[in-house]
Amino acid sequence: MVEVESLLSMLWKGIVIGIIVSAPLGPVGVLCIQRTLNKGRWYGFVTGIGAAISDIFYALLTGFGMSFVFDYVQQNMYYLQLLGSLMLLGFGIYTFRSNPVNSIRTISANKGTYVHNMVTAFFVTLSNPLIIFLFIGLFARFSFVSNTIYESFTSYAAIAVGALLWWFFITYAVHKVRKQFNLRAIIRLNRIIGTIVMVVAVLGLVFTLLGQSLSLS
Repeated sequence: MVEVESLLSMLWKGIVIGIIVSAPLGPVGVLCIQRTLNKGRWYGFVTGIGAAISDIFYALLTGFGMSFVFDYVQQNMYYLQLLGSLMLLGFGIYTFRSNPVNSIRTISANKGTYVHNMVTAFFVTLSNPLIIFLFIGLFARFSFVSNTIYESFTSYAAIAVGALLWWFFITYAVHKVRKQFNLRAIIRLNRIIGTIVMVVAVLGLVFTLLGQSLSLS
């Protein structure tokens, strides 16, 4: 029963992490929206798949790195959760203040193949190794450290599911409102995402501090 509860916990945490990592409209997010508008929904979605594969690569690097210091992570979880929440808050503020319109590039008239669109998105995402710091913050915030092979498989599969759910949702939504979608909508969406990330970070700080104060009382 304990193992089932642990797997379910890793499952929902992984899905949340996958969504949070994918949601901010950086270069690949804007590229996904552009391709959805100019080429069609499924071209946008395979762009998201390419980004998700790259995200999983960085998630694996982060997770395996933290697994080598598992005992240290367990002993200092309180401080790591505080640090993770602060890093997440900083990322939310950065997302809110950033202008994704600056990432817009001219889209080729040639649609290309689905594989080509996926591979280019993979390398666009892979070219930003700073995403590792976001994963470190999220892994620390959610105590996302697996100690069995089943937990590891569940956790990384859940991150992939969360990422794919986001890309499926955003391409579906953009496709539905494509005639009304403009640059202002991209900025507004990015600010909403940044606000949500900041709220999650602040709630994480509050719960961590309350948990510590309750344990001391």
